[in-house]
Amino acid sequence: MAVENVDEERFRVLLEGEKPVLADFWAPWCVHCRRLGPACDAVAKQYEDLLTTVKINIDEEPHLAGTEQINVIPTLTLYKGGRAIGSITAPGSKYEIDTFIKEALGGQEAVHG
Repeated sequence: MAVENVDEERFRVLLEGEKPVLADFWAPWCVHCRRLGPACDAVAKQYEDLLTTVKINIDEEPHLAGTEQINVIPTLTLYKGGRAIGSITAPGSKYEIDTFIKEALGGQEAVHG
C-alpha cells in the first residue's frame, strides 16, 4: 500500500483505528523530506499489515504540526492507541526507520523483506 497524504480530519480518523499510524511530517520545499520519500514508500509496503503510513504536509496542515509539536522536518512519529509513542527526526536511511519502528513497538512486529 502506498503512503497516504492526509489532512487533519483523516489523520484523526486513522488514529482511532486498530493499527498503529506512522506519520511523516514533511514539506515540499524540504530537500531531505523529498529524498526520504522512497524510503517511506518502501516502509509503507513492508509494514502494510502492521501499520498505516501517512504523509502530512506541514504547510497545508500547520495547526496539526503545531498540535503534534513538530519543530523540525522531516519528523516521523509513530502513534498507537491514538497517542504518540515515539518519533525520529531526519532519518538518514530506511534502516534507521526500520530500527525506530522496531524499538517504538517493542519488537512485537516481524520485519519483512
